[in-house]
Amino acid sequence: MNPAIIVDSACDLPGEVIEKYQIEVLPFRLLYDGKEHLAGQDITLEEVYQRMAEGIYPRTAQVSPQAFSSAFTKFAEKQQDCLYLAFSAKMSASFQTARLTAQQIKEKYENFNIEIIDTKSGSAAIGLMALKAAELREEGKSLADITAVIEFMTEHIEHIFSLDSLTALQRGGRLSKGRAFLGNILNIKPILHVSDGEISLLEKVRGKRRVLPKMLEIMADRGCNLKEQLIGISHADDPERARELKEMIADKLDCTRFMINRIGSVLGAHLGIGGIGVFFLNQYPLQSPENNNTGKN
Repeated sequence: MNPAIIVDSACDLPGEVIEKYQIEVLPFRLLYDGKEHLAGQDITLEEVYQRMAEGIYPRTAQVSPQAFSSAFTKFAEKQQDCLYLAFSAKMSASFQTARLTAQQIKEKYENFNIEIIDTKSGSAAIGLMALKAAELREEGKSLADITAVIEFMTEHIEHIFSLDSLTALQRGGRLSKGRAFLGNILNIKPILHVSDGEISLLEKVRGKRRVLPKMLEIMADRGCNLKEQLIGISHADDPERARELKEMIADKLDCTRFMINRIGSVLGAHLGIGGIGVFFLNQYPLQSPENNNTGKN
């Protein structure tokens, strides 16, 4: 039996891909005035962005232990191997909760085989990993072989993204209220990346029109064999800007394969409306048990 692939709702992946490959998505929780919603289940992404447009932002909470237990038990009972691609352990406790839950399930189902990977990532970075895992599964690869490739990706996936406003950084405690206010007045746009599972500031540019060219410059510098890759683009309710970025990448870097998503409710709640990111590998082709040819050519 082919291994099950599980992600959480910090993963951005088109619905048709989730459906085609039967990828299991475990929901983060969104809290509005003390009322709990399950992301993507009893509250839609459209509703979350509409509330954000009205200035109403939810608090977020990790995937519940009950959700992990239910999913893992379902596959353990079928004696089906599992691969769970967890949101960065430095940004969420879901990775640790999943590991503890899996240990409990194994006490009852001794033959249950599960790999839990800290992706050190979020958004379309996890989406690219999940899609690759699904493709490898379709090729008949074992859980061990798939895990080896995904672990390589966790070390070499790049997240380059920008926020439309510094307010989101201030709201998340990463910037003081005064500095956020001054930066917004001066039209400062941050360009961020993820390093070892944590978000950090990479560049600052003044004016929205300079953001995409700077992101493209960073991508060209960090990427490897980009035209051979599937490039991920995620946006926070700004599809026109995502298309603009896609066209720039296609024109300047000769890329032809793209996966474009709207940023999900969990990360959208922290990044705010108007953010945009691009995701790619800094080493390519991927390492696999049959092919260890990696690095820049």
